[in-house]
Amino acid sequence: MSAETADFPNAPDLNPIQVSALDMDPAPLKKEYGKDITFWGGAVDPQSILPFGTPNEIKEEVKRNIDILFKDGGYVFANVHNLQANIPIENIVAMLEAVKEFR
Repeated sequence: MSAETADFPNAPDLNPIQVSALDMDPAPLKKEYGKDITFWGGAVDPQSILPFGTPNEIKEEVKRNIDILFKDGGYVFANVHNLQANIPIENIVAMLEAVKEFR
């Protein structure tokens, strides 16, 4: 079942949003379900950008996802469920600085 085809009217939240997964692009999800559910996760792509991107790339993606998901409420900023061991500390710091800056 993909996020775009699932039946969400009875669900209070979509947890997590993993922006790199099939059919989990934040913009269409927010447009389709944003009035009905709360989104959790989706801070930054946890498989490619967060572990391998630059701090600037991370800040750009966090800003993009915040601009989409925080609009009109219904969003809990989080990076999926956990942070993997291979993520450089400076990338984690960049993610946290970005949410403070752009929220």
